[in-house]
Formats: sequence, structure tokens, C-alpha cells
Amino acid sequence: MTWIKICGITRIEDALKAASLGVDALGFIFAPSPRRIEPEVARKIIESLPKTLLRVGIFVNEREKEVRRIAQYCRLNALQFHGEEPPEYCRKFIQPVFKAIRIRHSESWREMERYRDVSILLDTYSPGRAGGSGVPFPWEIALKAKEKRNFVLSGGLNPGNIREAIQKVRPWGVDVCSGVEMAPGRKDPLKMREFVKEVMRADEET
Repeated sequence: MTWIKICGITRIEDALKAASLGVDALGFIFAPSPRRIEPEVARKIIESLPKTLLRVGIFVNEREKEVRRIAQYCRLNALQFHGEEPPEYCRKFIQPVFKAIRIRHSESWREMERYRDVSILLDTYSPGRAGGSGVPFPWEIALKAKEKRNFVLSGGLNPGNIREAIQKVRPWGVDVCSGVEMAPGRKDPLKMREFVKEVMRADEET
């Protein structure tokens, strides 16, 4: 089954609902964002989650020391870097790392070739923000990238387009944020359920 991450968790009820739906990972944003969460709140949520769930901390151009502090305090077991972090920075951590590559033109995906030691997430480029734009990038670009290596597909995914995205691109994972929300940081349980259901349908058909 396609790996599923729901990002931008800020409320315990949303986290527990997502976990009950069988998603693989939850993302907690520790960078300027409408979905930013304080480490103290994230830790309380994480303490209530199944140990098998991947708890991903999202950072943007953060100091290495601060990433380590939050990761240890919140018991994160994966990290995602969504800024201009170079490959050598990404290699400094013991946790598995996802590096976001923001797609702003047809050749942006080539940036991922620099990051051979970490997992890749392809997301839409949006000026002034690092993710959560709600706008998909052209999936033809993702198909070019897939000729080189697989990745997590992100950017404007929602229950209405995820099936087509998986059938067309066939990424190993998908990442959704604003596409399952009722407001920034507030997930819609019905949208989350429908998203997971559509991923499962796509998997059955491909």
C-alpha cells in the first residue's frame, strides 16, 4: 500500500483520528506557518500515539542544535527539512530524513540528485511559504523525477485528486496537509477518511 503522511497536526483529536485510519506518519511543523506547533504541545500529542507511527518533525533552515533539542524532547523518529538545507546538513542526524524539493519549473526535480542519502519529498513551490500551498504542481514533472528515483508526492493533494495522482505517478508515498483541513491546523475527519479510502482504491486499481 502507498505510504501515507498527514502533515500539519496541531490537535490531539486529529492525530488520534489519523492514527485510527491507519496512516503511516504524522507531521508536526516547527517552523513559521499557520500550522506551527509548540514543542510542548507536540510532545503531549506524540505521547498518546501508537509507537509504530512515524512522528516527523518539519523544520525550515533551523539550527542543527535546535533540531536536535526538539527531536529529543518531542521523541520524533523522523525529520523533514523544507528549506535550503544542503546535503551535508541532512546527513548530520541519526533519524531518517526527508528532504523537500520544491517544484517551481520543469527542471526543479533535478535538485533531488544532490540528496542521495535521504528520502525525497516533491512539493509545490510557493513564494513566501514552505509547503501547505494547496496547489499541485504538474505531475508530468514528477514522472520525469521517477525515472531517477522514487519519492513522496506532495503539493495540493486532496480526496478529489489523490486517486488520479497515484495512478499517474505511482509514488512510494503521499503527503497531505491542507487538502484534509477545515481550517489551517484543523483537520476534517471526513476528509481524512476519504483521502485514505481513495489511496486504498488507487492501490487496488494499479
